[in-house]
Amino acid sequence: MAPPGWVRDAIFYQIFPDRFANGDPSNDPPQVQPWGAPPTTRDFQGGDLQGIHDHLDYLSDLGVDAIYLNPIFQAGSNHRYNASDYLRVDDRLGSLEDFRRLLRGAHDRGIRVVLDGVFNHSGRGFFAFQDLLDHGEASPCGHWYHVRSFPLDAFGENGKARNYEAWWGMRNLPKFNTEDPEVRAYLLKVARYWVEQGIDGWRLDVPNEIPDLAFWGEVRDVVTNANPEAVLLGEIWSVSPAWVGPGVFDGLMNYPLRQSLLELAVERTLSPQGFADQVQAQYDAYPEAFRGTHYNLLGSHDTPRVATLAARDGRTVRLLNALLFALPGAPSVYYGDEIGLEGGKDPDCRRAFEWDRSRWDADLRDFIKSLIRLRRSRVELRRGDLRFLPAAGDGSVLAFVRNSGAGTFLLAANMGEGVSSAQLDVSGIGWAGHREVVDSLTGRTTPIADGKLDFELAPLGFLALHDS
Repeated sequence: MAPPGWVRDAIFYQIFPDRFANGDPSNDPPQVQPWGAPPTTRDFQGGDLQGIHDHLDYLSDLGVDAIYLNPIFQAGSNHRYNASDYLRVDDRLGSLEDFRRLLRGAHDRGIRVVLDGVFNHSGRGFFAFQDLLDHGEASPCGHWYHVRSFPLDAFGENGKARNYEAWWGMRNLPKFNTEDPEVRAYLLKVARYWVEQGIDGWRLDVPNEIPDLAFWGEVRDVVTNANPEAVLLGEIWSVSPAWVGPGVFDGLMNYPLRQSLLELAVERTLSPQGFADQVQAQYDAYPEAFRGTHYNLLGSHDTPRVATLAARDGRTVRLLNALLFALPGAPSVYYGDEIGLEGGKDPDCRRAFEWDRSRWDADLRDFIKSLIRLRRSRVELRRGDLRFLPAAGDGSVLAFVRNSGAGTFLLAANMGEGVSSAQLDVSGIGWAGHREVVDSLTGRTTPIADGKLDFELAPLGFLALHDS
């Protein structure tokens, strides 16, 4: 089974629901933080589903056509990775009808919605774990978790679980026993239920901590039976081809590509040739049909923000985004990155969106809009193959080509400390008969003579060229 065709064409936008927009203050929890206060691991700031719905036109204007939402189910935290009820929208986000209204509004604008599924562990408020706490060995739910001994330790030590398995040992995140048929049936019910409500797929949290690929095959079956066009994306941080294919996921969150991009342009520890070697190996590791369906990212709720990592250097941020949008895979924008929102490690990377436009990096947002338009207009950026060219000049110029039957696109970037004059042989990429090519972002032309492309680039400067 091939991945859904729409994923190759998608531009994702990730939203951490508590921090995007507060559309309905009536569902705010007690002692809600002021909007924009320094984020903490425990406090809420009032973001909700109505707030997302109210800003769908903002997302349409940006150009995105897929939203990835961090968990929305009933839970006791602002991140909601500790669900107490997987079949209910968290009251602090709204109601099921609010969610259905959001889906309708998104779909009316051609925007798909992917939810975050946490099937490895629950919260302590989940009914089966509560029954274990209440009834101990007499509980009929003893098989739902991995309990080593009774009585179940309700408090643990330093936040760690003592006598039951939990995610990273955290007592608030008890690990499901997914080998149990009853647990399995419940999670499959959850996977199917929300697809039947109208979602367009799942991003699955830490799936490699449930190494039973047969379980994930069952998840795929119930999801695609409900909607053959639904996508399954796995949060796996390494190159892991065993997890991608017809029986498992359509793609992974592409953290390896993110790391290579940061080493190239932020840490400056990776040469252009080293970057080419790494990314080509990442690309070649997967079946051809699935090379364009990974979720490519520069930031997420689990990482420092790109503006902070780049010390707010606009050249670096723009180059990183240009590379992200030009490489194979579905590019994503982490909410607020398009306006230059900053943030360090979790929880600081989960700051509230700044809706005061006077505080935006408007030039950056316009640039990202232009990348989105470019990606939409060039078939080869969405569906073309990938080929790196030998590093040019003094080895400081990175260049790669995306090619399809519809055209050829070339990106060249100067990773050196000074101005670089370089020449690329483009006769082998189908441009031998061309006299000039066009910069996709500026409209300026660059001449070609005898199959050679000569150009000069400032440090961190780049060309985005197409042939027709």
